[in-house]
Amino acid sequence: MDFSTLIQVLDSTLRLATPLLLACLAGLFSERSGIFDIGLEAKMLISAFFSAAVAYTSGSVWLGLLAGVAASMVFAFIHGLASITFRGNQLISGVALNFLASGMTVLIAQSWFQQGGRTPSLIGGARFEGVELPFAIGPSDAAAAGRPLNEMLSEAGPLQLFYSELISGHSILVYIALAAVPATWWILFRTRFGLRLRAVGENPAAVDTAGISVVGLRYAAIGIVGILCGLAGAYLATGLQAGFVKDMTAGRGYIALAALIFAKWRPWHALGACLLFGLLQALALRTDVVETLFPFKMPVQLLDSLPYILTVVILAGFVGKAIPPRAGGQPYVKER
Repeated sequence: MDFSTLIQVLDSTLRLATPLLLACLAGLFSERSGIFDIGLEAKMLISAFFSAAVAYTSGSVWLGLLAGVAASMVFAFIHGLASITFRGNQLISGVALNFLASGMTVLIAQSWFQQGGRTPSLIGGARFEGVELPFAIGPSDAAAAGRPLNEMLSEAGPLQLFYSELISGHSILVYIALAAVPATWWILFRTRFGLRLRAVGENPAAVDTAGISVVGLRYAAIGIVGILCGLAGAYLATGLQAGFVKDMTAGRGYIALAALIFAKWRPWHALGACLLFGLLQALALRTDVVETLFPFKMPVQLLDSLPYILTVVILAGFVGKAIPPRAGGQPYVKER
């Protein structure tokens, strides 16, 4: 495998890991506050649909993004209402939302667009384009020179190729996802809000005794979940792909939860875990690369299932070893 191919695989890894990373960080905020959220998949899916639908209708990807985040937050607060206010079972609430989003998105898409439960393809300003960073070789340089972009990249040196292909050219949401990792670490471990949020996930009674609202903190975490999952879903439909298709999240919400457990509820480790899952997905798309790495031919079906196999392995092998927040999954009942 030459250097150019390696850069292409890593580029795909970063793109495919982005929705996983955003959803994983969302789960991190939720579970650190003591709320288990199986419904990450639902929030991503509902956001993907509404972002694509509004972007297509309005022609503006930014309006689509706002619509996707808003839809995700509605689902997030439904989960919060069920699990925080009414103290229902958090796992059942999340699973119910997953079923609701799966059926609701197809039903509305068919009603609005009559294309078999999908939206029309997004073009132009209705989807996110790559951001060309300074000094990187991009489409604008190729157009100015009147030469194919691939030809110009093939003549570039290793550092220029690394910068132009791997660092530059991504959607703005990719950079937001990467910036969210240190931001999450700082919020959780360097701010008063983060300290209180982590305390709520460990001992909500002590937080309540100190005069701090447990319900308020948990709803704040739910709000952050809605925003991050909204960004993840919008990226799927308007950045990674050009429109919404049925069940396009394809289990990414569950994979994000597995990555969260693998990372032991720590932001930087979550980045590494999501990049690992992204790499497996990228390799599944590049059978030619896999054939150079292994002496035997690996079935395409096995390559496609590798991320899900790793999810099962992680859940089976790390659930007992990774210790979640002590109050996780338990509704808080204020003592009279």
